[in-house]
Amino acid sequence: METVGSLGLWAAFGAIVVVMLAIDLFVVGGGREHRVRFREAATWSVIWVSVTLAFAGGLWWYLGNTVGAEIANTKVLEFLTGYLIEKALAVDNVFIWLMLFGFFAVPPELQKRVLLYGVLGAIVMRTIMIFAGAWLISQFHWILYLFGAFLLITGVKMYWFADEQPDLENNRLVKWLRGHMNISTEFDGQKFFTWKNGVRYATPLFLALVLVEVSDLIFAVDSIPAIFAITTDPFIVLTSNIFAILGLRAMYFLLAGMAERFSLLKYGLAIVLMFIGVKMLLIDLYKIPVGFSLAVVATIIGASVWASLRKEARSR
Repeated sequence: METVGSLGLWAAFGAIVVVMLAIDLFVVGGGREHRVRFREAATWSVIWVSVTLAFAGGLWWYLGNTVGAEIANTKVLEFLTGYLIEKALAVDNVFIWLMLFGFFAVPPELQKRVLLYGVLGAIVMRTIMIFAGAWLISQFHWILYLFGAFLLITGVKMYWFADEQPDLENNRLVKWLRGHMNISTEFDGQKFFTWKNGVRYATPLFLALVLVEVSDLIFAVDSIPAIFAITTDPFIVLTSNIFAILGLRAMYFLLAGMAERFSLLKYGLAIVLMFIGVKMLLIDLYKIPVGFSLAVVATIIGASVWASLRKEARSR
């Protein structure tokens, strides 16, 4: 697998992730009951974006001094495009989390704990999936066409069913868990399991965690092939993915109270997936420039946000 990821770059990336997670866990209080307010979420969103841009700047400087300005410019543009795509598609996951927490009536002060484990699980899953995908592409180039067709079909389905809500009450996984585990109807603080009369019960917080992890997996199946349409370099794919995921919790709490204002955003995300699917299907006929892809994705997302806000203003 061809990659710009030297041992030093991998070490630097790993150190940044570990330090930021440690700050979240031990300084900010990720492990205790804590209701995240809008101001805190906005502050951490700015911090995560700033760290990402600082990493991009450091990557550009390092590559510019080791392999040349042309490769540095290309790789950083791929990184930023992948990051933007991942961030955009993550909004759909935010909507799913809102629905899950509403369905299980998870109190706001307990949601951060669930999402903490959700993010850690997503990092592990994505790392495995990205390296597996990069290896498969290096061995079987035609898999890119399967990824492209999958993204195109997924985009069409997302557009067609954008207004439909999943039926969690009849969800097969929820039914299976309730049929094979003792499930409590009450929360016990931050605990995923509790004891009643000597019997161990899973709390609703555990059910919420399981479905958050499953939604992360489904989300990854959509978003990882989308970034492979931009680059097949595993270092760029992984770093852009992980930086987007690390800031996902802050983005959730930032958008939690405003989700209904972006009613048309799902249509924009569906069009983004269709565009990336077409880009991947055309990869051997015409390689759409990364800069153009970045502009298209940004325009589609910006237009769908603008249209959503216009629609809300007219409905008042």
